[in-house]
Amino acid sequence: MTLEPLLNAGSLTQLHAFAGMTAVALGVIQLAAPKGTVPHRALGWAWVALMLLMLASTFQIHDVLWWGPFSPKICYLPSKSMPWITRCVVIQLLTIGFFLSLPYAVLHARLRNLDHHRRAMITLLIGVLVIAGAFTLDTDRIMHAVLFGP
Repeated sequence: MTLEPLLNAGSLTQLHAFAGMTAVALGVIQLAAPKGTVPHRALGWAWVALMLLMLASTFQIHDVLWWGPFSPKICYLPSKSMPWITRCVVIQLLTIGFFLSLPYAVLHARLRNLDHHRRAMITLLIGVLVIAGAFTLDTDRIMHAVLFGP
């Protein structure tokens, strides 16, 4: 395991990765910490800000660019390890779904509908950690090189 591939990546990729890793760590702390307290709310807003930063940067990081960030060729490159899937389409759809889930979760916390808030936050955390995390471990990704070497 080495951080060299990540440290050699572009600054936007670094920002995306470090915001994501920090959000996951903070999310796990939030799950274990007492709920409804001032620290829980403060850490919750920090988590939301990190998630927004990570999600917004997702739209700017691309493997293939043709004439713009959402050009037809952007999703032309299939993954080497998963040739049956066009990776960038799935990641963009997940990102849009996470973007929509975040205000839903915050709204329900503000409305004191804690059951919906809890489910939405746990779904977001698991979605980012498990689903999106699995995409980062694809063989031609930087995080794969960080964890398993080039």
